[in-house]
Amino acid sequence: MGLPPRLTGRAAARAHHSPAASAFLRKIEPLFAGREVTGGPLLLATILALVMTNSPWAGGFGFERFWDTPVTIGFGGREVSHGLAEWIDHALLPLFFVIVGADVKREIAVGPLAHWRSAAFPLSGALGGMLVPVGLYLAVAGGTPAQPGWGAVITTDTAFGLALIAVFANRLPAGLRATMLAFAAVDDVGGLLVIAFAYSGAIDPWGLVAAAAGLAGIMGLRRIGWVSSVPYVLLALLVWGGVLESGIHATIAGVLIGLTVPVQPRLEPHDFAQRVQRRVDEFRNAHDAAEDAHDDEEEDRHRERAEDRLGYLHEMASATREASSRLIEVLTPWVNYVVLPLFALSNVRIHISGDLLSMIGGPLVMGVVLGLVVGKPLGFLAFTWVASALGLARRPDQVTWPMVAGVGALAGIGFTISLFIAGLAFGDGAMREAASLGVLLASVLAAAIGYAILRHCAEPRHVAEAPS
Repeated sequence: MGLPPRLTGRAAARAHHSPAASAFLRKIEPLFAGREVTGGPLLLATILALVMTNSPWAGGFGFERFWDTPVTIGFGGREVSHGLAEWIDHALLPLFFVIVGADVKREIAVGPLAHWRSAAFPLSGALGGMLVPVGLYLAVAGGTPAQPGWGAVITTDTAFGLALIAVFANRLPAGLRATMLAFAAVDDVGGLLVIAFAYSGAIDPWGLVAAAAGLAGIMGLRRIGWVSSVPYVLLALLVWGGVLESGIHATIAGVLIGLTVPVQPRLEPHDFAQRVQRRVDEFRNAHDAAEDAHDDEEEDRHRERAEDRLGYLHEMASATREASSRLIEVLTPWVNYVVLPLFALSNVRIHISGDLLSMIGGPLVMGVVLGLVVGKPLGFLAFTWVASALGLARRPDQVTWPMVAGVGALAGIGFTISLFIAGLAFGDGAMREAASLGVLLASVLAAAIGYAILRHCAEPRHVAEAPS
């Protein structure tokens, strides 16, 4: 959690030259330079989208019309056409959920949530974090034209929540990030199921069959130990296409694909050492023989032997790293700097006006704010406490109840999927903008409360001593 070691060392060195600048950069660097999904680029894109949407020349520039540009993909006599913003939601956003699925599986299989009671902790919290917010929302907005927006308070924005936890680097226990990640993942899956069954039209069963066939193919390749990534990518595309064709939001395909990625290496480190030692010696002998060769033919023969041994060592070294880590490492920069910013730019459409601001006290905005800011932490805390008291769940090691309260508060940041559900519930118009405004206000409040709680819980920062 937090910055990679090299960046941590750079930050410590910078503190000697400019303490004030270092203190500022140390706080914001995890938002942009962390190993995991970070919220800095997403935050900047959100601010830019708000500025562009409300600038006097936004209409002439065609900012919103650009994201509504239809894009058609056809093959033979079949065509699929969506607006550019919809393609971002359906084709790019699932990459983020691939990371979420793979990361959650790793935490449950080999991480702080490996024990079933530890895994049940965020699961129970996610259940409360969905039921209580919806109950509060319907208590405020039920029976009004705002009632269809109840789904907007179900989900948590994983990127912002993880980014704020990463601000504290190693000052919080690893189990806290795992709890937040697992909670948000279950929460998001719940939101995606709500999208599928409450906000989607008829479901095409043949699409589900195609997706199931793709998942079965991936599991079959894993069982026989297939290594090449090309078949996995093709089958993952089949899963994505099947889910998209079924009418269920394609982001759920990302979670399913992420859950199939192995979290154990094909070769354990102690086995690696035993298997490669002879090849290392053979490489050294071949390399030395090539250096001492008397003619080009003999040199080429020894160099080919050395290259053969290098290839073997490269493959064996790759086998010591689990596929989930490699996949997350490849996808994370693209998700941080392309996928999530594009989502914000194309989906944040809030036109600030007197009429919109007058709706702040209305049932829609108040329902969203209460559901996310109050309902999320209340449901998370209540259900995890009850599950722990009954012996059904266990807090991860070193995670305190105040930290749990901080995670519950961060769970009220309902940005990405909440905005998407608001669009599904109300279409375009004033109601969607009011719901989006509620999501934005709630997210700011939840982030501030969660940050304050976790800052209080975090261990004091250790400042590196200046070298003598």
